[in-house]
Amino acid sequence: MLGLPYGKVFLVPWTEEWEIEFMKEKQIIEEQIGEHILAIPHIGSTSILYLSAKPIIDIAIELENYTDGIHFIKKLELLNYKYRKEVLPERYYFNKSEPRTHQIHIYEQENTYLIEQLQFRDYLKDNKTARMQYEQLKIQLSQANPTDKHKYAEDKTNFITSILTKINA
Repeated sequence: MLGLPYGKVFLVPWTEEWEIEFMKEKQIIEEQIGEHILAIPHIGSTSILYLSAKPIIDIAIELENYTDGIHFIKKLELLNYKYRKEVLPERYYFNKSEPRTHQIHIYEQENTYLIEQLQFRDYLKDNKTARMQYEQLKIQLSQANPTDKHKYAEDKTNFITSILTKINA
């Protein structure tokens, strides 16, 4: 399953469809704006095997020169992405469709937010216990906040921060 209606929070079990969908979308993005891209990693919970997640594919785009991102807005809009100016810090943020199926986060090379997302993703991929703990937390929070994505995200912060602290200790 792919797609999360606006204002809703629910999780679905991991599926290999998410990686397939990421690879298809990555290729489309590369064809449209690939000349300025350093990397396009799959981020967020859908990138982690066996982790239940909100059914939205999160895609990061790392640029050598952040200001190049402004030139991609129209090109990504042609792919049905909507630019969401100043929604999230230090990135160009886009989402696709309703229900939302994909999100793009465009970062400057070595941006702290991107580095932390990749570190957290990789830690959960390599640590089954932490992945299971995170999944249980996400299930509890999605059930407690089925219509409040901001509260759901905010309440995951302590867990994420504790993992990042452990990684960088």
